[in-house]
Amino acid sequence: MRLPPTPIRRYTNGGTGPHALNFKGRATADGLDFKEDSNMKAAVFEATKKPLVVKNVPDPECAPNAAIIKTAANGICRSDWHAWSGDWTWMGLAAQPGAILGHEFCGTVIETGKEVKNFKKGDRVVVPFSQGDGTCEYCRNGQSNVCLNASLPGFSYPGGFGSVVAVPVADMNLVALPESIDFVEAAGMGCRFMTSYHGVVDRAQVRPGEWVAVFGCGGIGLAAINIAAACGANVIGVDLDSAKLELAKGVGAAHIVNAKKTDPVQAVLDITKGGAHVSVDALGIATTCRNGIMSLRKQGRHLQIGLTTTAEKGEIAFPVDRMVTMELQVIATLGMQASHYPGMLQMVESGKVSPKAMVTGTCDLAGINKIFEEMNTFQNVGVTVCNNYN
Repeated sequence: MRLPPTPIRRYTNGGTGPHALNFKGRATADGLDFKEDSNMKAAVFEATKKPLVVKNVPDPECAPNAAIIKTAANGICRSDWHAWSGDWTWMGLAAQPGAILGHEFCGTVIETGKEVKNFKKGDRVVVPFSQGDGTCEYCRNGQSNVCLNASLPGFSYPGGFGSVVAVPVADMNLVALPESIDFVEAAGMGCRFMTSYHGVVDRAQVRPGEWVAVFGCGGIGLAAINIAAACGANVIGVDLDSAKLELAKGVGAAHIVNAKKTDPVQAVLDITKGGAHVSVDALGIATTCRNGIMSLRKQGRHLQIGLTTTAEKGEIAFPVDRMVTMELQVIATLGMQASHYPGMLQMVESGKVSPKAMVTGTCDLAGINKIFEEMNTFQNVGVTVCNNYN
């Protein structure tokens, strides 16, 4: 997943934002209150770069427009690591003691508010991370992923590292999950996969026969490779890690390039005989962004999915003259609105794409800490899903 720098609110304990977390049982503006009894188990943030602590916390109460979800699985995303490690304080996002991260989750509805019409107790659902309030011009135009008053589980309100989650504006922000898709696979869809799907299919509009070069073969990159290949494109995966590149081949990359061993830009130019039609920066560092743009042919399209780190602080130098003289496009993408999920789910059910192929492991709540430690040095391969909340 890639987290938007604005307008997501800072996630604080006892804050004043519309979805702020308050463990004292006081109502927030959206009514996402918490019961005083403690039946819910969660991996709770207590300090930057310190292990999450698994403990019981208060159960959320159900606001009129909300639904309570019993979490079945949650993908562990690098955006969670950014918050845990303090890497996004420069953009005003800092996890505070008491925060419950996690934004790639799915599960079963156990309660709905009186205003919820489309979901009921017992429904299987997957929860998109990019959520709208249903009132702004973008939500009204079907673009809730860029809502002016956006919410993001794990950042705007307690997320999927808890065994129970209260999701606001449930009719807009939940998606029915077909019985044929299991929870572990669905957890791999709520952020990285759906973000790549929206970017590749809706934003870059990848076409059959085109060359697509994906820089960074983590969760987002693997998803972009899988989806672009399903669209009929010839895909090149670029990374520094041979294990990640092997996984890239397994999900659809026709060619792989180890950037440790060769100049990745020249390799893409050679393989494609002139440059890719589409490049994808799936990581968000200056090197991958620039390499993506430099690897394009004339009138190529660069898709920027990755957000930057503390090193870049949101600013990357572009080769502007080259972009002008070659008529290159830079396209950004963020999440995907819930209303676009049916097309993606149909591709999953038909076997054209396979989010589960990117899942390389599962863990319990305590195991999240190990994944965060691996993310410190980019050791993790593929996607790990937490599916044990006992």
